Amino acid sequence: MKILMVSSEAVPFAKTGGLADMVSALSISLAKLGHEVKIVIPRYYSIGRDALKLIPGAMGTPMGGGIEEWSAVFTADMPGTGKKNPVKVYFIDHEIFFGRDGIYGSPIETDFMDNPRRFSFFCRAVFQLCRKLNWYPDVLHAHDWPAAIAPVYLKFAERAAERAKDSDGDFKKTVSVLTIHNLGYQGIYHKDNFDYLGLGWDVFYNSGFEDWGMMNMLKAGLYSADKLNTVSPHYAEETKIQVHGFRLDGVLRYRSADYTGILNGIDSGLWNPAVDTYIPQTYTAKDLSGKAIAKQALQKEFGLPQDATVPVIGMVTRLTDQKGVGEMFGPTYGSAWSICRDMNLQLILLGSGEHWCEHEIGSLASRLSNFKAKIGYNENISHLIEAGSDFFLMPSRYEPCGLNQMYSLVYGTLPIVRRTGGLVDTVENYNEATGSGTGFMFDELDPSSIYNTVGWAVWAWYNRRDHIEAMRLRGMTHDFSWEKSAKKYVDLYDEALNRK
Repeated sequence: MKILMVSSEAVPFAKTGGLADMVSALSISLAKLGHEVKIVIPRYYSIGRDALKLIPGAMGTPMGGGIEEWSAVFTADMPGTGKKNPVKVYFIDHEIFFGRDGIYGSPIETDFMDNPRRFSFFCRAVFQLCRKLNWYPDVLHAHDWPAAIAPVYLKFAERAAERAKDSDGDFKKTVSVLTIHNLGYQGIYHKDNFDYLGLGWDVFYNSGFEDWGMMNMLKAGLYSADKLNTVSPHYAEETKIQVHGFRLDGVLRYRSADYTGILNGIDSGLWNPAVDTYIPQTYTAKDLSGKAIAKQALQKEFGLPQDATVPVIGMVTRLTDQKGVGEMFGPTYGSAWSICRDMNLQLILLGSGEHWCEHEIGSLASRLSNFKAKIGYNENISHLIEAGSDFFLMPSRYEPCGLNQMYSLVYGTLPIVRRTGGLVDTVENYNEATGSGTGFMFDELDPSSIYNTVGWAVWAWYNRRDHIEAMRLRGMTHDFSWEKSAKKYVDLYDEALNRK
């Protein structure tokens, strides 16, 4: 197949979260399966032109205000894809929209006011890019709200124009797939921006854009795409109920026949203790001596006593409400203060986010001898935490897929997680009677549940070490590679093409 990935992010060019990792990793895996894959993203200010190749000739894009002339296209090969079937990455260059610091916002303006225009232009330019290249995809795969208008343009502009002239047009055979990475982000803006899209107001009211007087870009994509999916099977079911549906659960129930969940994979070339260059010594399930060395290095890095007998609980997280930081670090009994005061353990954190939480973590670390934290993000330290910790804590409010619990399992680090989203699909709860399982799970997100489940894991550490070691080895045998997930996406594409 010819597959076009439409995304606002892709590593190593632009990244704010897991979306960028997924788009690139899936594209590379699909190319390895023999498909022709191209990725298109905006050329942000942070992506230098020097390392890119300019495709000659300006590209005009028809929008509601006329033709946007001031755009160009650059290209580069995705690193690591080889010469035989490389993944080509294309960059839509528009200085007014993308020649600024930040992808969606900046520290001063956290959500750019012209985002609906920026990303609707980007989605429309995708089709002009295909014409410029004389390359027309079988599958247009859009990711999250910034790309959600691409399926809308395919349905209401490209296909509609071809039906009107009764032609077998260039996009007549193209189908669209829209992946939800996080339903909590929908691209909701004032409807005054809609005229710029160049679609009639009948489309606004009949294709999902209308949202209590506002314009909802993700919702429109959910109405228009031929197939929908999200990044884990359990999250697909959760999003169809009100508590996790962010007001779009009704739409997803309506589209349930075309909606599925496909678990994200992980980059096993990067996140693999047998080849990891970020940790002091590599290790495998057959020889865990490197994990003991990583634990010692981790304790030293965070200024903790280097004691192999004390369990280390690691966290690498964004300090946001979604990640349960209020329950974990708030001034309530059962939170981090109580855990560190009452239990013989060491707690380590790497993360950044909400200012109040960063301040509270700093205060706790200054008062607790067994809790240490680093504010910010560091790739080396994140790998060291995964390898050197005995447990990894994820008290998420919701988790569409989650990657850290998968990293933890393959590194022999047992997850302590809330029973939600992709965490349900990847972690098996510990059974004291049989020793089965790969981690420790709780249902309610409150300080007491976190406290009790951490206490349960620590109890097993000191009283059921044979179970702990067996669980470690069991987790390390899991295959979370992208190859499995990529084949499921191929099946999804086939369904869309066959049902079209």
